[in-house]
Amino acid sequence: MSVYAIAHLQEAAPHPETALYMERITETLAPYGGRFLVHGARHEVKEGSWPGHVVVIGFPSLDRARAWWDSPAYQETTTSSASTSSTRPRCSSSSS
Repeated sequence: MSVYAIAHLQEAAPHPETALYMERITETLAPYGGRFLVHGARHEVKEGSWPGHVVVIGFPSLDRARAWWDSPAYQETTTSSASTSSTRPRCSSSSS
């Protein structure tokens, strides 16, 4: 069953550390079968407001998503980016 890590980047202003973070996080995904499905795409707000951007990363299973999240490589990237954006990450499984 596919699992999706979803993050709402609320303060995704361009910053030099953001590019480094994106490079580092991309490198952490492959060992866990993860890949970006949505990132940096334009979105159209139909109701209310939606500041920031959405990121969706697909994984083959919840175990793989959890292993990626808990991995030293990923945790190191989150420590270095903590001051440049505000996120609300979640994991959700597919209904099929």
